[in-house]
Amino acid sequence: MKQIKIISLLLIGIFITSCGKDYLDPTPISTIGSNGFYKNKAEVEAAVINIYDGLQLAVQREWAITEMRSDNARTRSSEGDWAQFQNLDVKPTNNTVADYWAMFYNVIFRSNSVLENLDAAGDSGPKFEGEAKFTRALSYFNLVRLFGDVPLIDKVIGPTETDYFDRDSSTEIYALIVSDLTTAIQNLDNTYKGRASKAAAQALLAKVYLTLHNYGEAQTLCEAVMAGSFSLPDYHDVFYNELNSEIIFAIEYANDIADDSQDFSLEFTQDGRVRGLNYATAELIQAYTDFGGDIRTNESVIYDDNLTAPAILDPLQDYRCGKFEYNSTANNLNGNDWIVLRYADVLLMHVEAIMADANEISSSNAIASFKQVRDRAGLTTGTSITKEDLLNERRVELAFENHRLFDIIRMGVAETVLGDFATSNGFVFTTSDLLLPIPEREIGVSFRKLTQNPGYN
Repeated sequence: MKQIKIISLLLIGIFITSCGKDYLDPTPISTIGSNGFYKNKAEVEAAVINIYDGLQLAVQREWAITEMRSDNARTRSSEGDWAQFQNLDVKPTNNTVADYWAMFYNVIFRSNSVLENLDAAGDSGPKFEGEAKFTRALSYFNLVRLFGDVPLIDKVIGPTETDYFDRDSSTEIYALIVSDLTTAIQNLDNTYKGRASKAAAQALLAKVYLTLHNYGEAQTLCEAVMAGSFSLPDYHDVFYNELNSEIIFAIEYANDIADDSQDFSLEFTQDGRVRGLNYATAELIQAYTDFGGDIRTNESVIYDDNLTAPAILDPLQDYRCGKFEYNSTANNLNGNDWIVLRYADVLLMHVEAIMADANEISSSNAIASFKQVRDRAGLTTGTSITKEDLLNERRVELAFENHRLFDIIRMGVAETVLGDFATSNGFVFTTSDLLLPIPEREIGVSFRKLTQNPGYN
């Protein structure tokens, strides 16, 4: 894992990560300040790049708290903290959850640091503002969907400013997200795919509006992205020809470089340090089977490390994630980018926006967007689309990309889907499992101003 100093906003300290562990073990060292660093454009831009540096680390375990808490993924060996995710029995002491919280508040801290020093950036100030607000919005969007009400911190704070340590309403968090992304859309162009762009802000805001059931605004934003130059390449190329025509925003990594590589590609195999994480559930394999084995199947799931595969997909066998295959000579120093937003996602969001709260639609515009995704997969498209059709399409198109949990929650079927999944697999699901617990260590350092989510006391 990349070694990097993490400044946790709530701990206000420097944390040192360890390559020899499967999770971060942060220890507070000292309180720091900017020490007059931001004096010119180059220094502010260095701070902007540092935000993406924080994102590199923050997303490395996101699959555990999203995909493995859905009916898509599991751990091959059911070890330790990882088993808590697949069994929907996450504890407030779970280290992965605590580190995810701290790392995204670190990204928020870095974004706030840039926003407070834009005067030094000259003519580049608006662009840097757009990037900082995009990354802050992305961070808060992940946090609010996973934890519910969270501390809203929109400036750099000191350790004595305890008024910021308690939870703010999701309504306030979403208001900041919408405001930040609106500014990002105004200030950015489409120069980059590995940094914030106008299209990335539009796509992310569309997803925010879908989450808030503001379907008209979501449709308008999706169509703005669709009017651009994005397209659907060969499905394999999406993951191995990086920054291709489908990519809207990806977090970039570099192969075999300790400070800029990732290890999740290795952990998605039985060769990883905990031997097989983010493996396909029987239910996901069945979903691919139901689709008739379209071209996405062989790209998405691989029979346990290329052993001799059954003649047909067998839900009782072990299949691992086939996306983001590790490619490093050191195995744990992989350069595969993590895709946050891609064009197929936007096309399917467009269908969802047109569908709104309906269970079935026959809109020609929705069918046209749906058909683009289906055509690439080698599948036919009917004359209408049901909510179940859309959920299934998103599932097989975006498997292992951390969308499934948010999709079933946003589209109002999570309790049914996860309830049935839990019953079939012998564990218990309650509605409180839809949110993660507030990390116990964060409650402690907040002078217990942070309160726990229901079901975890």
